[in-house]
Amino acid sequence: MRFIDTRVMGAYIVEPEARGDERGSFSRLWCLQEFADHGLNGAFVQCNSSVSPRRGTLRGLHYQMPPYQEAKLARCVRGSAFDVMIDLRRDSPTHLKWFGCELSAGNRRMLYVPEGCAHGYLTLEDHSELVYAVSAFYHPEAERGIRWNDPLFGIEWPNGGAQVVSPKDQTWPDYTP
Repeated sequence: MRFIDTRVMGAYIVEPEARGDERGSFSRLWCLQEFADHGLNGAFVQCNSSVSPRRGTLRGLHYQMPPYQEAKLARCVRGSAFDVMIDLRRDSPTHLKWFGCELSAGNRRMLYVPEGCAHGYLTLEDHSELVYAVSAFYHPEAERGIRWNDPLFGIEWPNGGAQVVSPKDQTWPDYTP
């Protein structure tokens, strides 16, 4: 696997390195030791899948409060999505910075989102599916969110931004640092 730095400290684009022959290819998508070698939490306890039938569907931006913060490893297995994280860690040199990149079934990239970051994505194609592993169990009382178009962050969403958003994700208040 290749770990590519992003502008958010501790966040990486992870590219599987495929080895191929006449049968096709083989890639390692996760290895606890390789994640540990990069100082990353790779102790995932749950794996989630979300399917969005319509292009322009936004999910997020979600995070959990301490002590239930979670690292995530996200991959798009069908279609494509613009995947975004925001650094909410007050002691981080990249506090309040965001990073986004396209994940697609074709590019096979993954995004590692460290604990203390909000995470969400916008589907770029109909029938897109994302799978993501998380390092902590979900605790509804610890869930928080940031509205996708909060002016504090100025996220540059492709294709004009969200067209389908859940009522909950539409009503998150402006973030107060």
